[in-house]
This record gives sequence, structure tokens and C-alpha cells, in this order.
Amino acid sequence: MITFLVTFLVSLMGALGLTLVVRNRALAWGWVDQANSSRKVHARPIPRLGGVAIVAGFFAPLCALFFVDSGVGSLFRSHQELVWGLFCGGAAIAALGLYDDLQGAGARLKFSVQFTVALALYLFDFRVELIANPFGQAISLGALSLPFTLLWIVGVVNALNLIDGLDGLAGGVAFFGVGTNFILSLVRGDVVMCLLMAALAGAILGFLVFNFNPASIFMGDTGSMFLGYVLAAVSLKTSTKSGTAVAMLVPVMALGLPIMDTLLAMIRRSLLGRPLFSADKEHIHHRLMSRLVLSHRSAVLVLYGLCGLFTVTALGLNFANSAQSAMLLVGMGIVIFVLMRKLGYLDLRRAGSVGEVRRKNIRLRSLVKDLTRATRGARSLQELWDGVRPLAEALDVARLELRLQHQRDGLTDGVVFEVLRPAGSALPLEVRIEVKDEELQLGWLSLSWRDGRAEINRDEELALELVADAVAERAVSLMALAEAEPGRVVSLRR
Repeated sequence: MITFLVTFLVSLMGALGLTLVVRNRALAWGWVDQANSSRKVHARPIPRLGGVAIVAGFFAPLCALFFVDSGVGSLFRSHQELVWGLFCGGAAIAALGLYDDLQGAGARLKFSVQFTVALALYLFDFRVELIANPFGQAISLGALSLPFTLLWIVGVVNALNLIDGLDGLAGGVAFFGVGTNFILSLVRGDVVMCLLMAALAGAILGFLVFNFNPASIFMGDTGSMFLGYVLAAVSLKTSTKSGTAVAMLVPVMALGLPIMDTLLAMIRRSLLGRPLFSADKEHIHHRLMSRLVLSHRSAVLVLYGLCGLFTVTALGLNFANSAQSAMLLVGMGIVIFVLMRKLGYLDLRRAGSVGEVRRKNIRLRSLVKDLTRATRGARSLQELWDGVRPLAEALDVARLELRLQHQRDGLTDGVVFEVLRPAGSALPLEVRIEVKDEELQLGWLSLSWRDGRAEINRDEELALELVADAVAERAVSLMALAEAEPGRVVSLRR
């Protein structure tokens, strides 16, 4: 136990110090997460590279074991497949996350790297071989072991990434998963696994000191994907040492919240015709804040409590017989059902409109695809406007305006495009979407409806943000061209 405590404390102190350093450097270098989207919960720029401190804090005490001449060090080095699988795969996933935080990575690159790392982990004997059946014998996967293993690893990696939406949430969720694996490993006398979990627990808590609401730093994709990877890999090893009656049920319960949230997101987006990888504000933590009117911190604490319940269930499954396991699962199912009802996920009154919403969103996705292609191919500001202009008719707005501007010699120069349509006579609802490239404010896209609506449709808002991003991407070079040729710039009043 002393070895585990020392490992935990070294990781904790290392993560504390490194998080402070990373936060200060990220602020100085401008590596921050801008509050420039309706999807963002925070209201000011926050450094987003805290995951670097988590990764370093986790590896620091473990790397020291390679050079320590002791029984624990020798035992750690003897588990070569486990150690190299976690070290090499973890480093690759962390590098992918760091690249995404700094440069942005598309879904194709992310999944390519994640599936490659998952395949390598499978070759290191991290595998799903049995599916639990608490009412009978466990089901052997056989040839399906490979695809199930890949889906488990990639799924958990992205589940932790998706749930990272509130201060301290992803770190807290991961900590409960770590605690579950630590207890199970301790009961079984698995020293190496206990060391790994003690190191990860210390790294998470050291980071949470700065990340709990109000956060001064975010873990970013570096941290969330790394935590998901380590927990996915460790859970595979934990499940192989469980009784066959609960094979894979224990890790599924231990990571119940992110898995449930991810499945709900996939079902919701498929039914409503939204892209599977699009961001929205319909996650469990968002609904806790909107439906139950909870504060940021209260929502996180409620979800901590739910994670604690999942942890107790996971531990209970490990020690229960088949009948008791079935009772635990039924009880947890009832809790989940009540929660889903409270959060509006099972609201049957909305079922009739799902088909129409789906058709509308499919048309909207096609429109956004066409508009972004046109704007990115624009060769002038006029062509840029021509690419955006179809929004007016497609969204039935009364007024659409694109304003692009920049400061030069103390004056505000730029160009304004506008279209007016006869679309209702009610009081206007006006929406302004910033056209922004990183920290550079380029202008805005303004829309006004007079059809009596009180708020903008969420899917339309997300679509407008995507169009505004495409406009900003192209406007940077076009505005530079306009500055080089002043005759092409229309002067605006200050």
C-alpha cells in the first residue's frame, strides 16, 4: 500500500506543478479555447492544454520504475505487453489529441489513428473475448473478438471526449472509473494494475484542482482521449480476470455515464438527421442544466453522484452471482429510466415530429455543404456573398446581412452585403453570428426573421455557425487581397 500511496502522491504533485506551468504558458502563447460559439459553456478564453499535465503526471512515476532496483520495479518491468501497450498506445493517442488541440484534426485522421492503435493493442493481448449473460452462460465471441475490441477501445476514447463539456466533468468521471479498477485490482492482488491506477488517479486529481468549476484550464482532446484510452485498455485486462457471468459488464458499468451519453447522442443524431460527429447542447450535462435548472457546479456534482452509483453497481457485479447480478442490472435500469424521463429523452409527445425534423435537417445539411463549398471557392468578396446569399430564401429570413471589416490607420474599412425579403410582419427576431478567424474579428453574419418566432431553431443555429466558419476561412485571404488593392474596398462609417 505504501508503494501505491507514493505513486499516487508523485503523480499528484507532478500534475499540480505541470498544470500550473501549462496554464501560464498557454495563456502567454494564446493557446486557448475561445468562447466564440453557442456550443461553449464558458464565457471567456480558457487554456486548453491541461491534458499534457495529465499525461506527464501519469507517466512520471511509472517511468521511474524502469530505473528502480526493487521487487516492485522488477514486477512492473516483467509485464512487458501491458506496459508497452499502455505506454506506446497512450503516447500515440496523446499526440493525436495534442495535434487536434493545436491544429485541429478531422474525423478521418482521428479514427485512422485510433483504430490503428486499437489494433496494436489487440495484438498485445488486450481483447474482448466474452460477452456477459447474467441469466446464463457467457457468450464467447470467437472471430468477433477483434471488431468488438476495436469498437470498445475507440468507443471509450470518444465517449470520454464527448462528455468533456463542463468544468471537472470528464476528469471526475475518469476518476470514478479509475477508482473502480483500483479496488478490483487490489482485491485480486494485481500490483501492476494498482500502480497504474494510482498513478492515473494522482494525475487526474492534480489537474482537477485547476479544472473544477470555475475552471482556469481545460484538458482538451489531449487529456480526454488519453484518459479514455487508458481506461478502455485497463478495463479489458480487468474484465478478463472477472467471472464469466460478468465479463465486460463490470467495465461497462464503471464507465456507464460516458457510454450512456454517447449512445444517446448517436441515437438522437441519427433520428433527427444530424451529423453523428456534430456538436450540440443535448448531452446529459446540458439537459441537467436546462431541464432541472441546475447550476454548472451542481450539474457536475449530480453526475458525480451518478458515477458513484455506477461504481457501486460495477463492484457489486464483480462479487455477485448470476441472480444478484440480474437484480443489480434491473435496479440500475430503473434508475436510468427515471433519469431519462426527467431529462426529456423519453418524451413521446415529440415522437410525431421526429420525421419532419429529420427531413428538414437533411435538407439543411445539404444546403450547408453547398454553401461552404461555394464560399471556400470564392475568388472575390462578391463571390463570397453570392455563396452565402441562398441562406435568405432557404431559411425564410426577412433580412440577411454579411459585414466584413478591418481596422486600418485608425479607420474601419470593409464591405457590407445585404438582402431584404417580404417574409412576415411580426416583431423581428435578430441573430448575429460572428465571422471570426481564431482571435481575429472579421465581421458578422446577421439574420432577421419576421414570422413570429421567439427563438432560432438549434439546428439552424449550428448550420449558421458552420457557414460563418467557412466564410471566415476564405475571408482572411480575400480581405488581405482587398487591402493590397484599396480601390476594391468600400469605406464604412466609423
